Amino acid sequence: MSTGLKAPEGARGGAARMTRRQRLVLVLLLGSQFMVAVDFSILNVALPVVGEGLGFSLSHLQWIATAFALAAAGFTLLLGRVADLFGRKRIFIGGMALLGLSSALGGLATTPEVLLTARVLQGLATAAVTPAGLSLLTTAFPEGPRRDRALGLNGALMSAGFTTGALLGGLLTDLLSWRWAFLINVPVAAAVVALAPALLTDSRIVCRHRLDVPGAVTVTGGLLAVVYGLTRAGESGWGDPVALTSLVAGGALLVAFWFVERRSAAPLIPVRIMRRPTVIWGNAAGLIAFATETSLVFLLTLYLQEVLGYSALATGLAFGVLGLGTVAGGMLGGRAVSRFGGRATILGGGVVQAAATASLLALGTSGGWIWLVLAASFVGGVGNMLMIVAFMVTATSGLPDSEQGLATGLATMTQQVGITLGIPVMSAIVAARTEAGTAAAPEAVLSGLSLAVAVNSALVLAASLLAAHRLWRGERRAHSVV
Repeated sequence: MSTGLKAPEGARGGAARMTRRQRLVLVLLLGSQFMVAVDFSILNVALPVVGEGLGFSLSHLQWIATAFALAAAGFTLLLGRVADLFGRKRIFIGGMALLGLSSALGGLATTPEVLLTARVLQGLATAAVTPAGLSLLTTAFPEGPRRDRALGLNGALMSAGFTTGALLGGLLTDLLSWRWAFLINVPVAAAVVALAPALLTDSRIVCRHRLDVPGAVTVTGGLLAVVYGLTRAGESGWGDPVALTSLVAGGALLVAFWFVERRSAAPLIPVRIMRRPTVIWGNAAGLIAFATETSLVFLLTLYLQEVLGYSALATGLAFGVLGLGTVAGGMLGGRAVSRFGGRATILGGGVVQAAATASLLALGTSGGWIWLVLAASFVGGVGNMLMIVAFMVTATSGLPDSEQGLATGLATMTQQVGITLGIPVMSAIVAARTEAGTAAAPEAVLSGLSLAVAVNSALVLAASLLAAHRLWRGERRAHSVV
């Protein structure tokens, strides 16, 4: 039995050299994933301009981001499994075509309703493209150094995509128009759709089971409710009745999903997969990695702007250092997993990220502390990406090709829920401590930020230690069975 964590190199895919076709496939798939990552952040800095141009009220402006997040997170697991059932190649190409068309619709929108429709369609396209593309990537490379390297590059480019999206969105909005934040996707999507049929070979149906409709309804409804509840809590506070109701309903639907899957003849997620330590603890580590790093960006944004008085542009440029760190971590991640195994890389990356985050507890109110922010951001970005690459390798290893869409769908869902979860939690911590102070002066804001930073660091450390321990126990159990 294979745990997918570490094995002799000869048993894990042989030599790390890729064939010419594999390089072309890698470029195509990584390019599409980079484009999707750019879409997550490209509109963030342009939201006020978009709202002014189309007549969004300030209170409804967040729906431009929320509509995308709901569709992307809510449907990713379902569409990942649909890719297993009906062919990943066709789902990937169809998703890219939808992404191009919805981007054109958004770029030409003249009313809020049309723009929100485009954002929902972009989210659905992302929910199809990301797990299908990742499963095509994992099945194109056997387990071992080549797959580890491919997933490391994927993590590096996705991280670079988030950073590039923020910078590109600002440049396009200032130099041309916010509409180009949508329209820039159209030629890229068209190129991928044109090239994919000739390069991708996974056109066969890899699994002939029927779709588990009750499971699809409960898990999709549960994820939609949870993501909406988290988003609402971030906007209105954790005491908001709508947020609490949505979170409770989402939790109930996800519990119902578990019982549906136990009784289903063709489950959306076989219970045996959810009992695998690599799946459970790999995804748990990934959830915390995404939640803590994205929320740390939020905390540092507050610090740079509210405490040090930086402009939005200067803040964005400062985060370029974090982007460099995550790209470096992605480049190193595949090699680290190949050499040390997924468990050790999760632990090492988590410890590095936790230590870098904890160093931010020393921050003060003078401008000289920017050097600590930059250094900690770079080092923490390296650790975070090591953890993310190891999570992706661990959570998708040891499974047959017919279930790779499911595995990558779970991993993508983990990523998107983690991104949604982190900011509301950290925001609530900052608000509670700041409101307890005498005034919203820089010192009071810094007090709230320090508490949130301490919680953030502790979460990363605890998650990496727990995941490494449980994965080690899973390895021992597997070896004892063998």
